[in-house]
Amino acid sequence: MAHDLNQTIFVAGHRGMVGSAIVRHLKMLGYRNILTAARDELNLLDQAAVQRYFQANRIEQVYLAAAKVGGIHANNTYPAEFIYENLIIEANVIHSAHLAGVNKLLFLGSSCIYPKLAPQPMSEDALLTGLLEPTNEPYAIAKIAGIKLCESYNRQYCRDYRSVMPTNLYGPGDNYHPENSHVIPALIRRFHTAKVNGDAEVVVWGTGTPRREFLYVDDMAAASVYVMNMSEARWQASVSPMLSHINVGCGHDNSIKEVAALIAEVTGYTGNLIFDRTKPDGAPRKLMDSSKLHQLGWRPVIGLDRGIRDAYEAFLKADAHGA
Repeated sequence: MAHDLNQTIFVAGHRGMVGSAIVRHLKMLGYRNILTAARDELNLLDQAAVQRYFQANRIEQVYLAAAKVGGIHANNTYPAEFIYENLIIEANVIHSAHLAGVNKLLFLGSSCIYPKLAPQPMSEDALLTGLLEPTNEPYAIAKIAGIKLCESYNRQYCRDYRSVMPTNLYGPGDNYHPENSHVIPALIRRFHTAKVNGDAEVVVWGTGTPRREFLYVDDMAAASVYVMNMSEARWQASVSPMLSHINVGCGHDNSIKEVAALIAEVTGYTGNLIFDRTKPDGAPRKLMDSSKLHQLGWRPVIGLDRGIRDAYEAFLKADAHGA
């Protein structure tokens, strides 16, 4: 797959877990002109500022990884912020890219775009076929809108804006907030803290029976660059104008109970695991059908055991520096 290492590439959201992984992967591949902008340099919620940024820079590719993200608790607590900020960010970046003549853009979505009771594993054509999981519906609606924004600019203006839908991601740069983080980083912090404090038990939300698929963030970054650099003819042959997103996952899932037990082992916690059945489980199962991308030549290389060990090492380093 030939690619021009001198292209000017803007990674929106470079300080987030996914954006930082994309920057790492691009640098590893030898790309020389990677643009990033911190929030105090560019507020993606400010339409005029985003348009000025695109007009001032000769951007050739955009990775739209910027988003307001969080776990079940955060989605339940801040639904207005989750739908508003994500809609505004993606509308500003996609429209500004178009106005500036940027023809290549990759939008990063989420597996929560699929209906709560979608057939498993969830294929791309399950989109808009049923009701969404209520706990993260506002976020999911925003991500669906992002897909349709890309498709609309492709259909009307012949842009080459692509969308990738990752499964649950984890790894270096994750959010380890005790309440507002996703399941793996939340459990890493909880088990580590319990080990340090000598706690007799750790409480895990829900029944432990829901099954989730997890992908290490560096695998996601590699998949993103792979999809971005795929030839337009090959990409268009694999999608359709109004169903143009592609799933990114590993193809297998684990129960939350299994994941919690693995994290306890990795962190060295030897106390008891208690499941709080009064807390929400979310969707019973979320497994992606990523066969389309796998058939196109990309597969992940980092398994869950190695990934969680690497994620815990990254957490310890971040914790040591007060992150």
